[in-house]
Amino acid sequence: MDYTLFNILDLLGTMAFAISGALAAMNRKLDLFGIFIIAFVTAVGGGTLRDVLIGNTPVMWMENTLYIYLIGVVSILAIIFRNKIYYLKTSLFLFDTIGLGVFTITGVEAGLQNNLDPIVCIALGAMTGTFGGVIRDILCNEIPVIFRREIYATASITGGLAFILLMSVGLNQDIIYIVTSLIVISIRLVVVKYKISLPTYNLTDTELPE
Repeated sequence: MDYTLFNILDLLGTMAFAISGALAAMNRKLDLFGIFIIAFVTAVGGGTLRDVLIGNTPVMWMENTLYIYLIGVVSILAIIFRNKIYYLKTSLFLFDTIGLGVFTITGVEAGLQNNLDPIVCIALGAMTGTFGGVIRDILCNEIPVIFRREIYATASITGGLAFILLMSVGLNQDIIYIVTSLIVISIRLVVVKYKISLPTYNLTDTELPE
């Protein structure tokens, strides 16, 4: 692997999501195997879906086993230092947010490298950034974050759009990576801090068709 900024960010995103998954698994009191599985699917779930959709097979963690070893080491470290991490009240949120920001740009970039339409690239960025968390939440018997009122997938889509726009004006690619990931992370931090959310709808005040 050539350690470009893109690949370094990809590894950082993998680590962040692996920690997020490990913390979620420990919160559910899973065993060592369960912790590794949840950390693994959280870290590579979105990227695996992306690679399958664009026909990039074998998927990244099969071609480069560094991902597997990295997730294993991160999971063990998360277990060892679980008490210190646990007392950071927002640790799960922070690691999940970092992973979302970083994986959004890796998804968009993968789409661009395959000469796909910009709207498809943005969708790939959102999938890469969110679907690992979706799998994590489903396996942990929780409603996935993107289906709740929290602005989560919307932050990823906004970041993907910013990536495409910045690319169109010819900015340095490394600067685009950093700015885009910071946009996604900033949106998540702001909306959670100020409890901004999307509206929800229900059928309680309307008559159902017979």
